[in-house]
Amino acid sequence: MTTVLIVVIILGASFDFLNGIHDSSNVVATMISSRAFSPQVALGVTAVAEFSGPFIFGVAVAKTIGNGIVDSYLISTQVLLVALVSAIMWDLLTWYLGFPSSSSHALIGGLLGAVIMAAGWKAIQLPGLEKTLISLFSSPIIGLAVGFIFIRIILLLSWKATPRINSFFKRSQIVTGVALALSHGANDAQKTMGVITLALVTSGYLKVLLCPSGLFYCAPR
Repeated sequence: MTTVLIVVIILGASFDFLNGIHDSSNVVATMISSRAFSPQVALGVTAVAEFSGPFIFGVAVAKTIGNGIVDSYLISTQVLLVALVSAIMWDLLTWYLGFPSSSSHALIGGLLGAVIMAAGWKAIQLPGLEKTLISLFSSPIIGLAVGFIFIRIILLLSWKATPRINSFFKRSQIVTGVALALSHGANDAQKTMGVITLALVTSGYLKVLLCPSGLFYCAPR
């Protein structure tokens, strides 16, 4: 295994660690601030849910990152190293300044910038890029709309409720927290999996095969 590939794997794990620093607070913030659960319980439950996400929902996101956005045969492992370094630097900067930021946007932006500079636009697979960009730009809008609708429904249903309903809402946060952690684990954790798989392809340790179920990776070459 080459030194560059080992560095990419280490950087990928480091990026995931920073992603956890950024996004774990988003998942457990409401549970802890409302004192529904202690920080230890909230973090423990969501950590298990985050880890279980890819096993429950599959690795479709990893496949998209690994083969749907850039052409693995037109780039090198060094390009992926630069992409991860740029994403990590952005995450560190926003963490230091206390700015909420999206690690997904940082990783996709770093990957696109490094690939375009190294291989040009011909290395970008537009269908996969379009699908990814639509998701990245529409998700905040969809989240706003769904959140607004749900809070209105909850307010209507609990309009004449007694203060005892607060206990129900506090305990219900474990359900919403686990659901958010599962979805986050099934999405964000897979992005780095896709980059590492892409590095294994560019380094010659894996190859891409076209099968009836779609593109997937096999080892060894």
